[in-house]
Amino acid sequence: MGGVSGCELCEQPGGVLLWRDDRLRVVRVDDPDYPSFCRVIWNDHVKELTDLGRADREYSLEVVCAVELSLRRSLRPDKINVASLGNMTPHLHWHVIPRFADDRHFPNPVWAEARRECTVNAAAKRIPDDVLRKQLVDLLGGTFRE
Repeated sequence: MGGVSGCELCEQPGGVLLWRDDRLRVVRVDDPDYPSFCRVIWNDHVKELTDLGRADREYSLEVVCAVELSLRRSLRPDKINVASLGNMTPHLHWHVIPRFADDRHFPNPVWAEARRECTVNAAAKRIPDDVLRKQLVDLLGGTFRE
């Protein structure tokens, strides 16, 4: 992948690749409790959204919104959480996480202590990769490429 040595998101895809262009990639995170948890990752190593120019900032948010829309259409979650933290991995990326009232942490963040055992059938909350890829191509254009 290239980039900054020691940066997890420069050296690895960050999940199962769903969509990519020259600036960004969308991946599905391997999380058994949140099987449709996605990340939108800026390809080049930058730390903060304001490190990007206006056009790149706007474009990145368009991609985040496309991922959110795809998840909403397919899963009809109670809420979508969108977060750009980067405290552990200071490489610009967003977490886009469909949330359900009966998930392990709701209404708390997914990184908080669990409030209950998982009561949702997590497998039923996973959009197949090929379906999500097609939706992203339809919304964002281009074709899927590794």
